[in-house]
Amino acid sequence: MAVLTATRADPGKKPGKPKKRKQATRVPPVVLAFVLVPLLAEGFWVFWPALQGFYLSLTKWDGVSAPRFIGLGNYREMVHDSVFHTAVLDTVLWLVLFGGLSAALGLGAALLLQQERRGVGFYRAALFLPVVFSLTATALVWQAMYQPDGLINHTLSGLGLGSLTHPWLADQDTAFYAVILPALWRQIGYVMVLYLAGLKGIDPMLYEAAKVDGASRWQQFRHITLPQLSSVNAVVLSVIIIDSLRSFDVVWALTRGGPYHSSELLSTYMYSTAFQSLRLGYGSALAVVIFVLAFGVIASYLVRAFKEADS
Repeated sequence: MAVLTATRADPGKKPGKPKKRKQATRVPPVVLAFVLVPLLAEGFWVFWPALQGFYLSLTKWDGVSAPRFIGLGNYREMVHDSVFHTAVLDTVLWLVLFGGLSAALGLGAALLLQQERRGVGFYRAALFLPVVFSLTATALVWQAMYQPDGLINHTLSGLGLGSLTHPWLADQDTAFYAVILPALWRQIGYVMVLYLAGLKGIDPMLYEAAKVDGASRWQQFRHITLPQLSSVNAVVLSVIIIDSLRSFDVVWALTRGGPYHSSELLSTYMYSTAFQSLRLGYGSALAVVIFVLAFGVIASYLVRAFKEADS
């Protein structure tokens, strides 16, 4: 006969599963490597040179002798620098024309090419193709077109408009606008892709309901398309402003900021001051001004994005 023995339970304790000790989660070394290595590379190649740039903006340095600390002397000089004032005004005008036209034309191209129809892929690719080319190569092609015996003047002469032929890049009145065209030609395709992605995310039922209510195309665009593209508009605005502030390649390749600073931007003035006039301290101060302007745009966009995410 088997004898069954049972342990008497303690009345003060409740039966349950034995507790497991919490073990600290250990991050795998591979994960740490994937995080730390890019962070160290970013700090070495980006943050450290940026800090050096801030310091150099407070010095007078020709790139050969030792930098001499002058405090805010470079920034005080900007107040009386007429070329700096011209560069600021040209940068603002570049932002308005380059930004406004690229946004408007990019949105228009996206609206025309959003429908899936025969041959639409070819036109999308044709508009996006200039984005693939480097700005320097684009500028060289347009420079050949702008020559006195180039394609543009030959076309005008062939159409019987010989009186309109012009040395486009050598005239102070036309150099700035001639430089904008190549940059705009390249930017429209990029903005078009951003808006195409936003248009694909709009619910088609909204347009069907608007049609049933008798809304015109303009009313649909105003009350449905634009509000639905608000987040895309914020991205496009940020990209355009940042691209405007760092525009350099196309301007330098075509005019180098001339003639007589008529197409001078902050970026080209910074480069010519630092590496041609060998005033690296003043050029660093100009770079700090560009950084502050770009950072202000990025910060305002991030604040708005976080507010929309919390709401």
